[in-house]
Amino acid sequence: MASVNLEMPPMEYETRTGMQEAELNAVKGQMGSKTRGVSLTWNDLWVTVSTRKSGRKAILQGLTGYARPSELLAVMGPSGCGKSTFLDALAGRLDFSTRQSGDILINGHKQKLSYGTSAYLTQDETLLATLTVKEAVYYSAQLQLPDSMTKSEKIQIAEQTIKEMGLQDAMNTRIGGWGNKGISGGEKRRLSICMEILTRPKLLFLDEPTSGLDSAASYYVMSGISRQKEGRTIIASIHQPSAEVFNLFHSLCLLSSGRIVYFGPASAAIQFFARNGFPCPTLQNPSDHFLKTINKDFDEGGEILEKRSHANFTTQSLVLTRRSSVNMFRDLGYYWMRFATYVAIALGLGSIYYDLGSNYRSIEERGLMVAFVVSFMTFMTVGGFPSFVEDMKVFQRENLNGHYGCCTFVIGNTLSSIPYVLLISFVPGAIAYLLSGFQNGFGHFIYFALVLFTSMMIVESLMMNVAAIVPNFLMGIVAGAGIQGLQILSGGYFQLPSELPNPIWKYPLYYMSFHKYAYQGMFKNEFEGLKFTDDLFGNNRTMSGEDILRERWEAEMAYSKWIDLAILVSTLILYRLVFLLIIKTNEKVVHARKASTSVLSNRSSQIMANSLPASPLH
Repeated sequence: MASVNLEMPPMEYETRTGMQEAELNAVKGQMGSKTRGVSLTWNDLWVTVSTRKSGRKAILQGLTGYARPSELLAVMGPSGCGKSTFLDALAGRLDFSTRQSGDILINGHKQKLSYGTSAYLTQDETLLATLTVKEAVYYSAQLQLPDSMTKSEKIQIAEQTIKEMGLQDAMNTRIGGWGNKGISGGEKRRLSICMEILTRPKLLFLDEPTSGLDSAASYYVMSGISRQKEGRTIIASIHQPSAEVFNLFHSLCLLSSGRIVYFGPASAAIQFFARNGFPCPTLQNPSDHFLKTINKDFDEGGEILEKRSHANFTTQSLVLTRRSSVNMFRDLGYYWMRFATYVAIALGLGSIYYDLGSNYRSIEERGLMVAFVVSFMTFMTVGGFPSFVEDMKVFQRENLNGHYGCCTFVIGNTLSSIPYVLLISFVPGAIAYLLSGFQNGFGHFIYFALVLFTSMMIVESLMMNVAAIVPNFLMGIVAGAGIQGLQILSGGYFQLPSELPNPIWKYPLYYMSFHKYAYQGMFKNEFEGLKFTDDLFGNNRTMSGEDILRERWEAEMAYSKWIDLAILVSTLILYRLVFLLIIKTNEKVVHARKASTSVLSNRSSQIMANSLPASPLH
């Protein structure tokens, strides 16, 4: 089929009577039953995108077709023919810059794809590498399934789904990722599918489910999908399937340049091309024209899909917190490497500034140590950015599929990170604090550790904000480091507040920098109540810590150190709210795409009876 001419004229649809009408009436009867699943139809579907040169370019041109329950519809065609765009259009996931027109009806009605009624599997696997297969599916089941189900019922469904996808032998194997061998690529793909069918969706979209897999893995994945077809409508775009995989398809839609070249039973495709003068070897599928398949059926009187319920807000928050905690515990790069690095740095700080004493030189050394802790120990939190990016990928996929909302993700991420940040702030903080001989008293150490903890949480929040906007690893690191660098410069230590240039650096950066309040809070905590001896040039004058705060560090003494800590906590809350706002805005943009790119007619009557036959098009 590689020789099939791309300029071949589009096939004309035929309208038939007799047998076709009898089959259509039978389909109508099936659609009246709520147990038959979902029939999806589309008529004269166009998708265009704006271009600088020609105004608008058509990606899909007048597609008409159908997909019906218990069948697998394959969409094939050469790269750039519009396979993924077609799936996105049917699922309401088109990009905001695209424009869609035509009729898309579900069981004869214009209605949205509510949560639990459909699922979408993207090409990219966004899985938490540290979880086992069983844990990943269990957590997903607890997030998606309603609270009306008991935990044992959810576990039973999870285990059953794992077995249905043939993953029972890998249940206790970690998913794995870079530097950590885990399950195979085919098993990862089946696991992704497994997590999406937990709610038993009636409509399943699969975008290139065999991408990147060898022929054997592709067959195992597609055969697992095929076993899930009973009562479920499955539409899959697929690239260059083997003969064994091709035999699993019920219907085939072959696209070229956004138009239909062939639509009909997959088994009749070879004969169709042969009749048109392009014979194809029995076990070989066309490489220039991949198939894009749609199964037919639609009529009025079909089922109105109802939005299903899932776990409530509290349950989702707890499950996400627990799952994220497990991931953080097992991912060495998330916190443990940072913890080891912080301990090493704390030992270095403690040995360099060991037992500072109370002479004149110790004033500067205490300031240097505070500056290092606030500036550079918090700066190192950017090391968690790669893990933040992976978390965002998982969230974006699961949120788009309706597993949980933005608020639960922010709460789960925040609560799960608190114990680890407490660990890497209190333990290294205690080492550095005690070795250097900072001011005695448990309360002073607690304040020191709390400022360090809050500052680290602020930087983590900052990097999460960057990850939500700039998912690229290198650009995100540069952006996050640049923002912190500006805050450190304007924080009032490397240049005293009175010396900062008024435009920009003093107003507003100095007052916006969280380092200002961390510096001043730690300075007040360390110097208030102490006496220092000015032993330079034989002068034994005694200086109070309060005088040093005013004269040397230009601290704002009108309020206490606890106000500085309160401002830091407020900054942390603000950063987390900004993070919530960013991902919530992204979520609204996605929903706006679905609304603005769908220009659907008000018709809810049958659109296929007069346009598509029950047999191959020719």
